Amino acid sequence: MNKKILIALTNTPTYGEKNDATGLWLGEATEFVDEVSKRGFTVDFVSPKGGYVPLDPRSMKRMYVDDASFELYRSADFQERALAHSLRPDEVDAGEYAALYYTGGHGVMWDFPSSEGLAHLCLQIYDNGGYLTSVCHGIAGLLFVKDRGEYLVMGKNITGFTTTEEYLSGHSADIPFWNEKVAQEHGAVFHKKRPFGSYALQDGRIITGQNPESPRAVARLLLKNLDPA
Repeated sequence: MNKKILIALTNTPTYGEKNDATGLWLGEATEFVDEVSKRGFTVDFVSPKGGYVPLDPRSMKRMYVDDASFELYRSADFQERALAHSLRPDEVDAGEYAALYYTGGHGVMWDFPSSEGLAHLCLQIYDNGGYLTSVCHGIAGLLFVKDRGEYLVMGKNITGFTTTEEYLSGHSADIPFWNEKVAQEHGAVFHKKRPFGSYALQDGRIITGQNPESPRAVARLLLKNLDPA
């Protein structure tokens, strides 16, 4: 079995044109990587443009980052391959990966939906029998993908950052769309639990997590499918 997972990250540093910083929510990458790497999986990092990946400064607060995440963040490999020189979609061979994982952070809402390169990789990995996974705002990478003219999420049970969580985050006035609303408009069956509690669910080969507390839950569900021992 292929033991590589592709992780999608954002290149967007601000809330649109506002001078207000956002980017990748660190733990949504590092906690997932920590889980899968302990089971022998390797990861590569891709972003819509390739290259530099900004971090949401709020995600660096100690209350949001566990020890394993800080250890990974300190590593030269993560800083080089994830944050400084992520791959462009056209540099990636989709056939090498058992799964694609969309990380979150508000930045993804601007560049995941419009990335034809990421959408192409998504469909290739899925068509090859691979898994599509996301956490929090990362669901934006799946919501707009069409397969044979229909939204890929149509009829699928999914979750992501909820409308309530957007209001609680303090940035509801800054976002370009509402993930929960778009999911429903595109025919998905949107599930949610209490705000900011870990929650993930699976529908076939699509696994989604609700919020920043959910990357480990997403990883563990994926591992049950890829490495059930």
